[in-house]
Amino acid sequence: MVAMTGMSGRRMYAWLGPLLGILLVGLLCLMPLMAVAAAEQDSSSWYESELDVTGSSKGAEGTNRRTPRETVRNFVALTEAGEYERAADFLNLADLPPSERVARGSDLARQLGLVIDRQLWIDWAGLSARPDAMRDQGSANHPLAGQARRDIGLKMVKVKGQAYEIRLGRYKSEEAEPVWLFTPQTVENIPILYRAFGPHRFEVYIPTPLKQRLGGLRLWEWFALPMLLCVLLGLGFLINRMIRWLGHKAKSPVLRQAAEKTRIPLALVAMAIAAQLFIKLGVSFSGPATNIVRPLLVIIIVSGLGMTVLKIIDAVLNRVTLRMIGEIDDTRSIKKRELYTSIYALRRVVVLVMVAASVIVVLIRLNLFESLGITLLASAGVVTVLLGIAGQAVLGNIMASLQIALAKPVRIGDSVLFEGNWAYVESIFYTFIRLRTWDERRIIVPVKYFISQPFENWSVKDARIMKTITLFLDHRADITLLREVFIELAKQDEGVIDHHTLAANVTRHTRGGQEIAFYAMSPDPSTAWAMAMRLREVMLDHVRTHHPDWWPSERIDADDVNARLAAAAKETSGPSAD
Repeated sequence: MVAMTGMSGRRMYAWLGPLLGILLVGLLCLMPLMAVAAAEQDSSSWYESELDVTGSSKGAEGTNRRTPRETVRNFVALTEAGEYERAADFLNLADLPPSERVARGSDLARQLGLVIDRQLWIDWAGLSARPDAMRDQGSANHPLAGQARRDIGLKMVKVKGQAYEIRLGRYKSEEAEPVWLFTPQTVENIPILYRAFGPHRFEVYIPTPLKQRLGGLRLWEWFALPMLLCVLLGLGFLINRMIRWLGHKAKSPVLRQAAEKTRIPLALVAMAIAAQLFIKLGVSFSGPATNIVRPLLVIIIVSGLGMTVLKIIDAVLNRVTLRMIGEIDDTRSIKKRELYTSIYALRRVVVLVMVAASVIVVLIRLNLFESLGITLLASAGVVTVLLGIAGQAVLGNIMASLQIALAKPVRIGDSVLFEGNWAYVESIFYTFIRLRTWDERRIIVPVKYFISQPFENWSVKDARIMKTITLFLDHRADITLLREVFIELAKQDEGVIDHHTLAANVTRHTRGGQEIAFYAMSPDPSTAWAMAMRLREVMLDHVRTHHPDWWPSERIDADDVNARLAAAAKETSGPSAD
């Protein structure tokens, strides 16, 4: 037994030795490949650059460039202090000839510092403080979370229709650690950006003490912004009054209505354009003010122009409606009511198109597609859920309104009976329907609720309506005589058409009397309502004058009276004595 164990142990050691040797040789062969892979992975986190481009003062105080946040913070601090030669160490001057780098570097740093001061509202918390600029792993919605970056965009601006970007890149030379610098493309675009966003002509007249900073803005800006607002409000008031005066002088009703409706949007547009011209030609505000004022002016101009176009289209459509159709009600033909409903549908389509176009223009003008695209795609599910919950009622009403515009189960001017109210459909808006009752009341009904409830459309095919006039008379009333009288009187009424449809019948019979219904056809519900009132009055007058005994009277059964008297006598006598 011992001998066998020794033999198996010798065999195991015999093949284990060669196996370990093979593994060791394989590991030695893989080490160079792993080193190359690691080097390739590290090199993907930066760009290779020359030593004189990355600079030799990276260890000096105030010029730390290990992270994007350090680079931007120190560059801004140096340019504000006027140390442009040191600030040039933050620029990648690889595209400049070596002989010009020292001479032009400081001037380019000065120009870029002024552009950043006037165009960037720096989000310090958003700038990465990591050397590899890796996004936080907690940003699960961002597709680049957990990946190292070697370039970062700070600002995208447009000059004369061309896009220019201020961007940082990570560069490494053979004998130095990686540093973050403004990219050569940014350096190349500095003169263009400086001419577009640098100091303007009137800034030279501003006293030096007023150029000191206070709360993110220069002192003179705290005075200039309120003064600019007051001037713009005065300009808007004058333009508003001028457009109103021109509208009163216009002979065309369309021009008068368009001027009245567009004077406020046009005043806003003029104010925004004047503010943009002042900023472009007069002075250049700091980054925080610029990043608030410029987008606001773009939004005001786009929305104001959109509202102006909508008001003009609305005025034209109103004029066309009044000229071709006039005041709409159920007396108008079906084609006119359908045309009126189609015009309202056209208005809604125009509004939707203008709103969508305005939003797209604002996004393009503010360069928001690039910055918001990934975020919107990543959060599309959340936005969909929120819209589904918060905007369910509004979206449902809008879809119901479009359904009415397309299917036309009810048209503007139709006479309907909705929840016991006889009314005309006066207007169909995005979210509600306005009904006008016969007594000039207005009933506002959500479109979705209106469509989901049953209603009677008395004008769906033809405005004609059969009106029923009901009288309750005694058993002695002669239905044959009343029928002849009603037909004769109805033929003389101007609101009755189709005389062959005139009829009278007993529709109900009780102990108290009989119910008699008279039927007459009218061309439309409003005429039918007035006609029914007149015929009811004349029929009542006929019964009152010629047959007063036909009025219903209460009949008492003798047996019932005796039973009631006996019960009353028993109650008054009280309980019997024992």
